Amino acid sequence: MKTSNKLLCALLLTATIATPAFAQEVSTRAATVDAIKAGTVTTTAAPVDSVEVAKKLANPIANMISVPLQYEFSRGLGKNQGGSEQTLLFQPVAPFNLGGGDTFIVRPIVAGAREVSIQGPSGQAYSGYGIASVTLESFYAPNTNSSWIWGVGPYAQSPSGNSGHFGSQQTGAGVTAVVLNRDGPWTYGLLGYQSWNMGGNPTYGTQNNLYGQPFLNYTNKEAWSFAANMEAQYNYDSHRTSNPLYVGVSKLEVFDGVPISFGAGPIYYVSNTPGGPSGWGARATATLVILK
Repeated sequence: MKTSNKLLCALLLTATIATPAFAQEVSTRAATVDAIKAGTVTTTAAPVDSVEVAKKLANPIANMISVPLQYEFSRGLGKNQGGSEQTLLFQPVAPFNLGGGDTFIVRPIVAGAREVSIQGPSGQAYSGYGIASVTLESFYAPNTNSSWIWGVGPYAQSPSGNSGHFGSQQTGAGVTAVVLNRDGPWTYGLLGYQSWNMGGNPTYGTQNNLYGQPFLNYTNKEAWSFAANMEAQYNYDSHRTSNPLYVGVSKLEVFDGVPISFGAGPIYYVSNTPGGPSGWGARATATLVILK
């Protein structure tokens, strides 16, 4: 069995192990809500601290289940920079308590993309949609008894498909890490990963990447959050960096005891890889929070 196939099997196995636990958390909560509605269980629900939940959403390794959906529009793609792309990211966050305040966080990311009029090296324009990639990020986060926290764990990414239109056809594996500080209304830190090629076709890009995302978030007393981050990814083979800067605002609302955050903001590509997005874009997010 090829190395890339072994890695893909490991990725699927990890997801298979994590998914039932995540689904059990959701089903348990749903059963409790149904019991309360039926009158078989009586309880006085504590009010949701929307400000605290909003702060936790700014922390990628918070001990809280969340289900973000992220829509992004990018332009300036292709040989003539005349194409555009829309992506939809589904990235649930599932924490597992290890005892003593330690947690293990699993974050699978599925990316779908729609491309319009993207000119390839041959001069032909392509339009279509497909799955861009499946990524698995994970973090072991020990209890630091401090406002500073950190996490580290394995990283893996599957090939984007056979067409090459939606990214690399290689399998990637490596390590991901994060360090951050929670200082009152502020949350700031750095998330990154190092990925290496584990086999596959290098024609449409490789998985030899170094990624760094410095981030800053401020949450006020009305659960409004103001965020900025820069998602720099350097490819060792092309010697180029894609560097989008995002600035956005979000608001957390509570609907019948269920917190949901809505956010949006512009993106500007400070630098880009050949054929990649350039100039201005936009991002919108909706995040469902599942409280235990």
